[in-house]
Amino acid sequence: MDVTEAHARRLPPLDDRWVPRPHDRDTLERALLAGDVAGTASHPLDNVRGNILMLIDGDPDKLFGLSKMPGDRDLDTILDLVAAEAGHPIDHEARYGPVEIAPAPIVDACRAMGERLARAAAAGGSVLLATGHPVGLGLFYRALEGLLVRHGARVVTPAAGTRWREGHLDHDWVVAYFGAVAVLFDDREPRHTHSPAAMERILAEGRPDLVVADHGFAGAAIEAGVETLSIADVNDPALIVAKTQGRTEVVVVMDDHVAPDDYWPCFQAIAEAF
Repeated sequence: MDVTEAHARRLPPLDDRWVPRPHDRDTLERALLAGDVAGTASHPLDNVRGNILMLIDGDPDKLFGLSKMPGDRDLDTILDLVAAEAGHPIDHEARYGPVEIAPAPIVDACRAMGERLARAAAAGGSVLLATGHPVGLGLFYRALEGLLVRHGARVVTPAAGTRWREGHLDHDWVVAYFGAVAVLFDDREPRHTHSPAAMERILAEGRPDLVVADHGFAGAAIEAGVETLSIADVNDPALIVAKTQGRTEVVVVMDDHVAPDDYWPCFQAIAEAF
């Protein structure tokens, strides 16, 4: 089954909110809060702390394909890094409770992403889009694809159809494209993944000028030395640590687990630069 056709049926359409137009900061920030992209994160503190501890222990699921993680950074240090990127303090003494994400840093990071993407498009550069969150972030990446193509970027699709099998699984993994957005496919549907495996295979076939991605797709690109603009939730510490290591410059920290059409303010903040 065609991945684009099958997956499109799971998502709402790109409606008028995704048409680039000027929006003031207050409008964007209020919309981020209304859609739960900002505000109280869907991942509570015990989950955030647990993922940081697993990163420190070297759990591959939390490494996202990145080496040198997390260096000499301990739990408290990484909690502070997450809090700084999210724009809201985290109580080191608490074990449970909510984690808050401020809307202003999301707008700032999206604008920084937009400036870099606009430069790439103006230069006719090659851009690879990839997501381990094909439902939640699917519309956002497809909107970016259209924006980039309209402004002269080459949105590339290396290694399409590449297959491999892991361990005891009864199915192949496949590099597939939802439009021109790379996803991990299992011959039935695009899958949520933290694995770097698909991006490693993509980059073995072709290295773009720029990657926009999340989860293991982003981690593998950073590890390979490809300039990467990424999205991370508050429970995705690897990408945030990679930024503090100087390995990547733009990480948009936001809730990545809300309705697909609630990410339109992020797209509009990016589109301002075009």
